[in-house]
Amino acid sequence: MRALQVTRPGSAELAEVPAPRPAAGEALLRVRYAGICGSDVQVLRGTQPFASYPRVPGHEFSAEIVELGGRDHGSGDAPGNTAGFAVGDLVTGVPYIEDGTCYSCRRGLVNACVHNETMGVHRDGAFQELLTMPLDRLHRADGIDPRDLALVEPFSIGYHAVRRAAVGPGERVLVLGAGAIGLLTLLAARLHGAEVWIADIVPGRLELAASLGAAGIADLSTTTIQELVGTATEGDGFDVICEATGLPVSFTNAIEAAAVGASLALIGNGTAEVTFNQSVLIKKELTVVGSRNSRGVFPTLIELLETGEVEVSPLRTSVVPFTAATGALQAAAAGSTADVKVLLEFPPGP
Repeated sequence: MRALQVTRPGSAELAEVPAPRPAAGEALLRVRYAGICGSDVQVLRGTQPFASYPRVPGHEFSAEIVELGGRDHGSGDAPGNTAGFAVGDLVTGVPYIEDGTCYSCRRGLVNACVHNETMGVHRDGAFQELLTMPLDRLHRADGIDPRDLALVEPFSIGYHAVRRAAVGPGERVLVLGAGAIGLLTLLAARLHGAEVWIADIVPGRLELAASLGAAGIADLSTTTIQELVGTATEGDGFDVICEATGLPVSFTNAIEAAAVGASLALIGNGTAEVTFNQSVLIKKELTVVGSRNSRGVFPTLIELLETGEVEVSPLRTSVVPFTAATGALQAAAAGSTADVKVLLEFPPGP
């Protein structure tokens, strides 16, 4: 089978690799679609501190079950139990692997496992034609476009952040960053009844945000954060700010845009130090929360897609064949903003 391997920082190629075999309690999956994410770009650039090489990136995907491992195929106890799944099922999977024993896991915070391993970073990911995954990490999704199903994992990031910030009906929310995560955070906040503004410096992404129901948009290359606060809130500030870029200026903008008593949800992973006076946090009595991945919301998001309550298809702005995966990943690493989410389309099975 073929896999996209990052052989070393800056170098990626399609390679022939042995096909995996499912063990008891696992499924063999044929990948249908996989999304290119910022962490995949980091692996190619060599800026992902937890990646080793060669590495197969990818952790956003949809797939079809082609084989179930184990001997009992649906009857009996684990590890061979395959109850609830069948060959041909369309699924997505939770790409984070927790150890189950650390202090975070023992308190139920498995998404923040101290020794977490993520597909595509710590171990090989979904940019390959076939992969195996434990059944307890799979979620079946009947009737969902497999292209949309590949967006469940990034959607979970924004949805979890909105829950961390306790967004409620009628609140004014500002999302800083209109990339895929920022736009999915916009959708999540709207699902919670909020009035959502979004800011970025890429006009095309702001236009997409407006079409997704943003109450207002702001181009921060031509508008100051103070002007945005004045326009959107008459100077009061936003009740919740979701920071989805990781840039130092975006963090300080979040503090500036916050109303007294506001909540700040930090989603974007920063790569540079931020300098600020903590007194402003005290003066405004702000609540600042970090937001990481979340495996717990996958069923909720799949149900939202199944019922049509939310539409994510506008975010998949390009679908390219897997044979063009190397070029697509290199374009993303070069800083292209032409697309919001690029999906790799894999060939059908025999």
